[in-house]
Amino acid sequence: MGKFVGRCVLLPLVAFIAWVHPFPQLWAQEPVKDEIQTFLRRGVEKGLNLSNQEAVAELTKALELDRKSPVAYAYLAMAYLFSYETGLDEKEKKKSETSLLRAVEDTQTLAEKRLEENPRNADACFSMAIARMVKNRWEILHRNYFRAFREAQAVWDLLEKTRELDPRNFDVYYPMGVLHYHLAQLGGVTRWITSLFITSGDRERGLREFETAYEKGRLMRDLAASSLVSAYSGYEKQPARALPLAKKLKEKYPDNYNFSFALVNIYSDLGRYEEAMAVAGEIGNEIKAGKPPYRRELWPRYHQSLGKISLDRGEYEKAAEYFKQTLKDTAPYNNRVRAWALVRMGMIHDARKERKQAEEYYRKALDLEGAEGMAQRAAREYLETPYSPPTRN
Repeated sequence: MGKFVGRCVLLPLVAFIAWVHPFPQLWAQEPVKDEIQTFLRRGVEKGLNLSNQEAVAELTKALELDRKSPVAYAYLAMAYLFSYETGLDEKEKKKSETSLLRAVEDTQTLAEKRLEENPRNADACFSMAIARMVKNRWEILHRNYFRAFREAQAVWDLLEKTRELDPRNFDVYYPMGVLHYHLAQLGGVTRWITSLFITSGDRERGLREFETAYEKGRLMRDLAASSLVSAYSGYEKQPARALPLAKKLKEKYPDNYNFSFALVNIYSDLGRYEEAMAVAGEIGNEIKAGKPPYRRELWPRYHQSLGKISLDRGEYEKAAEYFKQTLKDTAPYNNRVRAWALVRMGMIHDARKERKQAEEYYRKALDLEGAEGMAQRAAREYLETPYSPPTRN
């Protein structure tokens, strides 16, 4: 189905899909139900606050109370996926990968057994959908794009079946929204193939599904809020709608630097530069202090954020210096950050009417392996139509 299709199918699920529906029908016997729910909620909270080891510990406690339920295994698969993707030590990444694959297998085995006993077990369907999401992402990371595409097909079928069997499960709208919204960003043959074999992309429907999950879901609310922040601050170009959600997420999960970086960009887009600099200053202080999960590998992203603020203010020389600092880091895990720095260097040259240099930077961004996403979408747009800075007061 093509390399590009495989990458795009479920890629946006990575940053936060690890923390999903609590599967109310898969609880153990009544005496331990509340205790299991407590551990799962703690695991979710730890995960969203980027405390990966603590999240795994809480989820393991839930697993120990009921080893025949697929729910805790599904959560663990997601947690290990997140550890695998964000880890830097190769030895630790390998351990996470092994645990990930084992948890996926255990989830599927137990869910299939539940479905054999009761084909209408909606939560068994959902747990299997989550396990196959993890497998889909793992296949993409290993560049097995055709197998990733097949996993995505299965995920969509399981999500539809879950919704049919349990209309009260509003959490299912989050992964459905992810697929509808992000598949809508594709174009040409790729979009036609995904609509034919998975589901049709639909931007407005995806946003509605995010809203439904945010308003009515259980543990999916904050995941949906995160996707709404990303959508409104990015593709929709409505930062004012993203701002209140971003502020709530940053307040609730102070150690999740992703929410802080998002808030910097939103404030800058709104022209609230002092507030953007204040949040960026907080990030810089945390990196200097080395307070986990902040680490020195975040410096390129920090410099890239400062460069964006300067670019938005029309301070091109200062912005270029920040972007050059970002580009010094060539580690693969920072390719997306570098892609944005390259795109914004191109924007600076466009603003100066230096079209040839701008095009060179846009092409460099498109050539970066593993940097697919909004930065490369912006690069393609500016190759077609030169960037023009907005009128500033």
